[in-house]
Amino acid sequence: MRPTVHDIAAKAGVSLATVDRVLNDRPGVRSVTKARVEAAIVALGYVRDVAAANLAKSRIYPLVFILPEGDNPFMRGLEAEIRRAGLHSAAERTRLSVVTVPAFDPAALAAAIDAAVAEGVAGIAAVAVDAPEVFAAIGRAQEADIPVVTLVSDLSGSGRDHFIGVDNIAAGRTAGSLMGRFLGSRPGPVVVLAGSMRVRDHGERLEGFLSAMAAMSVARTILPVLEGQDDPDLSFRLMSDCLAAVPDLAGVYSLGAGNRGLLKALAKRGVDLCVIAHELTTETRGALESGLIDAVLNQDAGHEVRSAIRILRAKADGLSVNAAQERIRLDIFIKDNLPPASPDEE
Repeated sequence: MRPTVHDIAAKAGVSLATVDRVLNDRPGVRSVTKARVEAAIVALGYVRDVAAANLAKSRIYPLVFILPEGDNPFMRGLEAEIRRAGLHSAAERTRLSVVTVPAFDPAALAAAIDAAVAEGVAGIAAVAVDAPEVFAAIGRAQEADIPVVTLVSDLSGSGRDHFIGVDNIAAGRTAGSLMGRFLGSRPGPVVVLAGSMRVRDHGERLEGFLSAMAAMSVARTILPVLEGQDDPDLSFRLMSDCLAAVPDLAGVYSLGAGNRGLLKALAKRGVDLCVIAHELTTETRGALESGLIDAVLNQDAGHEVRSAIRILRAKADGLSVNAAQERIRLDIFIKDNLPPASPDEE
């Protein structure tokens, strides 16, 4: 049977109020009495239930989500899910806030992490950019005992507490396997449209894609990566130039959020390509239905937000994380298995 505060009080010869003051590090206890209580805690092997203590104190968990700003439908969908979760924040004793920073800007992301640490939040969830200043900012959060989870794009080796997102190498391999099978023996090169290779999810997806394509029976040229910065106008210009310069282009893998520009370029040229993209939005859904896109790889934004909240609360309370519950699934959609439209698809 686990020892209780009553056992501590009895062994130390003090009141329950004194035990409570020592456990919560409040003043009003003489040093000799505090030492006696602490000795009783050690002797009994008492382990405090932090979650229960926080519940009893009605602790509120201020959690901040740091997302890239701009025209990225998936990120705006994440933001909508955070707002939705905020509607239940009182019952869950959380206070959720969203900070947006320029996309792929490590200095801005590091500054936002430092600002959250200065505010004394209970946890930080951020879409990571792979840069030394971001590593350093996460380190400062860890020094302040503030847990950090990375969303969508990981930053392993940074000291972050957990990654919430799909296996991006596996996602890239899946895209490559689909591309190879859809193209079959059709000749022609393939181009990859990315946002920025400064984020690991794009780099990992590319790694997996190239690996799967290399294993196909038909050898195929993969053109240099086009980095559209997840900007629809830049993505449109890059893809338009590529389509004009490579008339025998066979396929496009859009591994970032430049799909609006990509689809505009494809519609303007009227070409018949194999196109694999990420994230189910209004645009990619319509392109699946019309045949402009062959397949979409999707991750559940709502699951990711709920997972971040659960993990950050568990970390704040010193509790373990249920890894199976927090595993984010990769869904594959084609024209024939589209789910009902979500109100947050943009």
